[in-house]
Amino acid sequence: MKRAIVLAVVIVVAAGATAAALAKPSATGSASAAQAVSCKSTLTIPFVTPLTGGAGFIGTEQATWAKYAVKTLPSHYGLKIKLVFGDTPVEQGPAPALALAQKYIADKSVVAILGPSTSGNAGASTKVYTQAGLVQLSPSATHTELTIGTPAVPYIGTPGFFRNVPGDYIQGPTDARFMINKLHVKKVVIIDFQEPYSVGLADIVESTLKKAGVSVTRLSAPNTTTDYSAYVTKVPNDADVVFFPTQKPPDIQTFGQQLLEQGKKAKLFGGDGSNDPAHFTIAGSYVSNFAPDITSIPADAAIVAGWQKDNPGKVVGSFGPPSYGAVQILLEAIKKACIQGHGSIQQRHDVIRNMKKVRIPNFILGGTFRFSTKTNDPLNAKFYIFQIQSNGKYKLVG
Repeated sequence: MKRAIVLAVVIVVAAGATAAALAKPSATGSASAAQAVSCKSTLTIPFVTPLTGGAGFIGTEQATWAKYAVKTLPSHYGLKIKLVFGDTPVEQGPAPALALAQKYIADKSVVAILGPSTSGNAGASTKVYTQAGLVQLSPSATHTELTIGTPAVPYIGTPGFFRNVPGDYIQGPTDARFMINKLHVKKVVIIDFQEPYSVGLADIVESTLKKAGVSVTRLSAPNTTTDYSAYVTKVPNDADVVFFPTQKPPDIQTFGQQLLEQGKKAKLFGGDGSNDPAHFTIAGSYVSNFAPDITSIPADAAIVAGWQKDNPGKVVGSFGPPSYGAVQILLEAIKKACIQGHGSIQQRHDVIRNMKKVRIPNFILGGTFRFSTKTNDPLNAKFYIFQIQSNGKYKLVG
């Protein structure tokens, strides 16, 4: 599918949608959106993320950083925050996320949603949350059309959905250009898993590669696949790379092992959903991610030390730090809404209205954080590419 990005159209559509969505609460969400909440009370932020299932590693890592953020940050804003968790296993599709949305909308102490973490659940639930006036800020949902749409590929997000990591419209070309310019690929196999994240990212990588004259073979596997040997046999012996955008790192590990067993020479390349040193360890493989190694950022030293003290023995990964940053962004927006409401959040929509006003210097991911004026994406964000070393370490290479 062609995924041309026409920002001029996006801006017009998004602006119109914002005006319509935020002018007044919808019929279904009016009661929840209209209830004033005292900023002196304990405010609830649910974190909607997979804690179990094949992508459970994402939520487990994210949870430690969100907990640390809620432990250390709210007092700086004069707020009391309760963090709760909603599990959304990727294998179960959108049903758990939609059930959680109804639960959180009904709880008047809920003033913002952290997540949903996965693109499928974000796309499935964002309209329900936004109709009820609840902002959603995802630290890991990268599907392009959550924040950008064109006439050919409709915008599936809402004015209430934000993310503090870049989308696949940056990840896809970044990965493809690395394959072209650094790996000098001639033949690439791409596998999608029939769900929004992998299909969207696979489409963009395929389009970019083909425009550069690279031969691409596209395969598609159910998201419940556990044995990939039949797909490995379809990988040409002279293929340079297999692009495997899964949200389940054990699956790319299995595929890689079966690739080696069948004597195939292609290098594996995973998207951000594969970035898990505990489960994806095949030396020479590549992964991309939306976060740098924050242990190399001097301004983060105190945050890293505090998190490590609370999480002894755990390694700083790529999925956790954006969750800390997402909590901080939400607290900034909530505080602004509280000031405007003279000590109360008059309507849940007030937090949405303040998101674009957030500015955070020395942000955990580096530099100063702010949102783009054109989309609900972070300004000037980028993706990073790592190669797995023989000792299992992820080395930054692009």
